[in-house]
Amino acid sequence: MNNQVKEIVFTGPDGKLVGKYKKGQSLNPPIALLIHPHPLYGGTMNNPIVMELFSIFDSLGFSIFRFNLRGVGKSEGKFDNGLGELADAAAGLDWIQRQNPNTNQCWVAGFSFGALLCMQLLMRRPEITRFISISPQPNLYDFNFLAPCPASGLIVQGKKDELVPPEETSRLAEKLKLQKNITVDYEEIVGANHFYDNETDRLEKTIRKYIERELNSKYR
Repeated sequence: MNNQVKEIVFTGPDGKLVGKYKKGQSLNPPIALLIHPHPLYGGTMNNPIVMELFSIFDSLGFSIFRFNLRGVGKSEGKFDNGLGELADAAAGLDWIQRQNPNTNQCWVAGFSFGALLCMQLLMRRPEITRFISISPQPNLYDFNFLAPCPASGLIVQGKKDELVPPEETSRLAEKLKLQKNITVDYEEIVGANHFYDNETDRLEKTIRKYIERELNSKYR
């Protein structure tokens, strides 16, 4: 039964939150928390990019958890301009950690607004070992809170993103790369828009390659 995706209802800061969880099959699998795009623009845990992340992490043996932020789907509460949503993300991380108390790897990954939340979560949670930030929006949000960025990770950007100028994301990545003791990889996907329409295969290969490399280099 452990290899099935299960619907989870857990207590968040503003009511019940609903998610999907799949446990990794090894004794102490690495864990990954996935955070979806902006709730007011149709973002849910079933977003295609979030589902792709779920599939990638699953195939690499992780215990993975994605959930709907407050006010989305069956999750209770209402949109709170990012503050409450960050608290929801922290509650989601608490939940998956309780299911995997002996893990030594904790990854967070998010897309768009979810990328902002996953990087904010880094500053709260020193146990996070890696992040994957897909199409963050430094043109809309201030990322100066990453001072310093406490974990290594991957930032992915579509070269034809219609919502985020790629040079702004590149500038953010270059700034983070200057910090000591961490490594931030930056990948631009040629031809990809903000939603990676028709480019999900390249996105998948980019993310999978990064995760596999990090698993092999650091943890084995």
